[in-house]
Formats: sequence, C-alpha cells, structure tokens
Amino acid sequence: MTLKANRVINGTHGAVWVNGEKWLDLESLELKVTLEYEDVYVAENTGKQRKFMGWVGAGNITTKKVYSRGSNLLAKAVKSGKMPVVTITTKLADPDAYGTERTTVSDVTFDEFLLMKIEQRTLLQEELPFEFGDFDILESIATSSAGMAA
Repeated sequence: MTLKANRVINGTHGAVWVNGEKWLDLESLELKVTLEYEDVYVAENTGKQRKFMGWVGAGNITTKKVYSRGSNLLAKAVKSGKMPVVTITTKLADPDAYGTERTTVSDVTFDEFLLMKIEQRTLLQEELPFEFGDFDILESIATSSAGMAA
C-alpha cells in the first residue's frame, strides 16, 4: 500500500459560507476543537490521570481585503450590543482526493475585527478570529485499504 502524491488534498479547492453567503475572497480558514481536562491523582499511583471536562471550539478566517468583512458583519452589532447569530459551513473538495470534507460550526462569536489597516505595496488581508459553541461533521474522508490502492 503506497500513498500517491496526487491524493494529498489541495486547499485551493476549499470554500466557506458565513450565514449562507459564500465568501469568495477566502484566503484561509482553520477550525479547531481543544479538549479540556482536569488532572486526577489516585491514591497509591504516582502517575497523573485526566478526566475529560469539555471542549472549546475556535477558528480563524483570513480573507483577501476586497470587502470590509469584519466591520460589515460586526460594527453595528458592537455599537448596539446585539451580536449576530453566525453559522459557518466549510467544504474541501479536491477532485484528486479520496472524497470531500464538509463541516459546520454554529454559535460563532467573533473575538475582534479589523477597522482599518494601511500598508504600502502590500496586498492586504483581514483576519477574523472566533470561537464556536457547536459543530457537526457533515462529510469526511474515510480511511480504507481499498481506496489507498486507487
């Protein structure tokens, strides 16, 4: 069984939708779930054990600076105190890959947004870091020995 280089997923085939709107100016996206544990020490055992307590979802969207993404989404909300309900859906579908990955995260709360940045002779980007309260894996690429040979 060998891994073929053309099966490694190319991120160029990724897409993101924020509240149903496809963001064509996407540069990169990262969604991460961090597991939270409490340390547990048991009598007569010198090793540390851990008890799972929950998780935190976090991410970052980076866009090419074509639109005022952050301020369009958040400025009015920040001023009024009424934050928007945000859902982010992703798709990674390289035609050479063994399949497609799709996820959705909800209860998204953004941590900050860019009001203005000016930098001479630079193609600008905008980063929007956030946390999320729920996620669903809609589609994933399964490991299979039959698929590896193709």
